[in-house]
Amino acid sequence: MSHVNATFSTSASMPATRRTVDAPTRVMHWLLALSFLGAYVTADGETWRLLHVTLGYTMAGLLAFRIVWGIAGPRHARLSALLRKLRGLPGWIKELKAGTPNWRLAQNLLLTLSVAVLLALIAPLTLSGYGTYNEWAGDWLEEVHEFFGNVLLAAVLVHIAVIAGVSLLRRKNQVTPMLTGRVEGAGPDLVKSNHHTVAVLLLAAVLGFWTWQWQQSPAAGGGAAAQGASLSSGGRDAVARDGAYDGRRARKHAKRHHD
Repeated sequence: MSHVNATFSTSASMPATRRTVDAPTRVMHWLLALSFLGAYVTADGETWRLLHVTLGYTMAGLLAFRIVWGIAGPRHARLSALLRKLRGLPGWIKELKAGTPNWRLAQNLLLTLSVAVLLALIAPLTLSGYGTYNEWAGDWLEEVHEFFGNVLLAAVLVHIAVIAGVSLLRRKNQVTPMLTGRVEGAGPDLVKSNHHTVAVLLLAAVLGFWTWQWQQSPAAGGGAAAQGASLSSGGRDAVARDGAYDGRRARKHAKRHHD
């Protein structure tokens, strides 16, 4: 009897929560954050170029997943829900001009807008990076790639600042939903299923891709494998591409040093 009472007491003392973010969205979010951080840190390092390229491919793949999940996923994960929230922006601007703005709505709009900007910047960043690595154009494309990298970094910092500001204003940690998928408050779950299977498959796909990329690298493949790759046309193309890439980076660093 005492055990039942203790269990009831513990359950009663726990705050009510409801699920608002599914597991695949959370996994995608943190993998994307990790990939961008790693790609930005390794952007200027010749030693870590393969890691930089791999993380860039990962970001592109995660964006593709987000688009598919935003079409076929739960209602609250859909891109239409994101656009629907942004449609409130013109009305809020009218309220601001009239002197009666809804500041809580402004917080939600700012959070939504920061997410939309982050997603929109991934495509030009990864495409320009792919084009730079594959010699689609001259140094100007590399400048474009660096520009979008810096813009995305600024957008990430703004996103973090908005989350911190809203957390302080509402006195609730706005990071919690992306960690646990739940927020405090009574009521039904907005997301009925956590979709754990999809989240596990997404994580496995990313880890498998990273492992495959590592195995394809000359350092991990061993001398014979590296020599065999270098003798093939694809290997020769890769060596030539890497050599040209190194040359461009060296000229760019020399120019910066001279300036």
